[in-house]
Amino acid sequence: MNQRYPTAQKPQILIKIAQSKQMRKALSIQGAPAPIGPYSQAIVVNDTCYVSGQIPVDPYTGDIYFDDVEKATHQVMKNIEALLQDGGFNFSDIVKCSIFLKSMDDFAKVNEVYASYFSAVPPARETVEVSKLPKGVPVEISCFAVKEG
Repeated sequence: MNQRYPTAQKPQILIKIAQSKQMRKALSIQGAPAPIGPYSQAIVVNDTCYVSGQIPVDPYTGDIYFDDVEKATHQVMKNIEALLQDGGFNFSDIVKCSIFLKSMDDFAKVNEVYASYFSAVPPARETVEVSKLPKGVPVEISCFAVKEG
């Protein structure tokens, strides 16, 4: 018998793990761009939604915004909104974002558009410049949202 985990406790631990796996749901909707790799658009686990990095692709037309970082940021936020709504979340539930920029020179423009989507306390975040983004886009944003119980 294991001293740290007596036999009587093992089934309870296994039941909790099995239950938590059943609460995991992948979101895949037409209102956000299809993944370009082996990942889900978003995953909901219990009361938390993890949104994969969204790029400025219009999911209905396939158009990609390269030259206007403000339009690109709006499209990214619309893609995030579509995923959040599908999972029963909204922007006020977002607690953390990561913003990836092709050029930190776009920071002020992206920041202004990004801020317009949060009416209350904005989420925690970081913004970093990277050497390349998928499909050569100027901005990518990922986030996670939590439903307060």
